[in-house]
Amino acid sequence: MDAKTSDNKDLPDGRRQRSERSRQLIIDALIKLIQSGMMSPSAADVAEEANVSLRTVFRHFEDMDALYRGMGVQLSCEILPMVMKPFQAGDWKSQFQELIDRRADIFERIMEIRVCSSLRRFRSAYLMEDHRQFHGLERSGVVALLPEEVAADNVFVSALDNIVSFDLWRRMRQEQGMSIAEAKDVVRMMADSVISGR
Repeated sequence: MDAKTSDNKDLPDGRRQRSERSRQLIIDALIKLIQSGMMSPSAADVAEEANVSLRTVFRHFEDMDALYRGMGVQLSCEILPMVMKPFQAGDWKSQFQELIDRRADIFERIMEIRVCSSLRRFRSAYLMEDHRQFHGLERSGVVALLPEEVAADNVFVSALDNIVSFDLWRRMRQEQGMSIAEAKDVVRMMADSVISGR
């Protein structure tokens, strides 16, 4: 939480609720603009979409990095239950098949936002670090499924990590124009080939 929003606890209940509503409107506006295809919305764009003043945006978020952090926290809360949901299968190979479906759902939810963040990361220390952490979490999610002796094979882990990565998914969906079903088929074919060759 940035310094400006931490003061909300000192406001009377009615003002605090209005402040929290305004903050949520601003975050929702940023998400809506990005999902509509605007890959570099300005604070003025966000203010217009949220129907608030530019001053209100900067009263809640000291800069665009702070706004992106707020959006990141909200998205993390939305997708965390999907990430943490227990796998149904008992063996790691079957769990990996479940992971393919799970990643597809998550990637579809965050597609435009991840692309926007990736484009902006070279101008933002926060987004650059977020980018690194995202890729680290992708890999650790794969490693967590694997038996210890399998996880020790760095080349094998890297192959699986790339197969179920956001980067591959985005390329298939955006650049190659594949449907979700087609992209899943490609991922499964690649995964089956790598796993069966071990």
